[in-house]
Amino acid sequence: MTVAIAWFVGAFVFSSFAEYWVHRLMHRWHSFGERHRDHHRRNEGQGVILEFRDYVKGTIVAMLLPFLLSAAAGWGWLLGALAYAAFSAYAHQLQHENPTKCFWMPMPVHYVHHKYNMWHHNFGLAVDWWDRVFGTYKLVEWCEDAELELRDRGYLQLRWW
Repeated sequence: MTVAIAWFVGAFVFSSFAEYWVHRLMHRWHSFGERHRDHHRRNEGQGVILEFRDYVKGTIVAMLLPFLLSAAAGWGWLLGALAYAAFSAYAHQLQHENPTKCFWMPMPVHYVHHKYNMWHHNFGLAVDWWDRVFGTYKLVEWCEDAELELRDRGYLQLRWW
């Protein structure tokens, strides 16, 4: 059980790290990020479930590799990666629709990334850890009247598909 928990935590943290770098690369390599540039033009998420589907589809092989080591490692890693994918899909959609609800960050980095068209800062989607570690975190005033009007909406009042 302890092994599975360690792999779960490792997968959760590693998934946040991979997400940060993939997002950062989408801003660096033109051919890698055409779909991402369209996302910036529209400035909207595709819904929690569709975001989750894309995260899993893009990483399923990496999610399954630890099964080659052991069942405990495999299940821990798979569940940790799926947990992060679900959290990230939700956080991504929430930041597009109601960034005031992102209580786990002092500033919703992905929302700010879009609001101020930041191509070199704030690459995190669900967490700001790696922006802080790699020096891409840029604190800005973000909460204005438009954002304050969203505060009364609930945590689940967002696009799910």
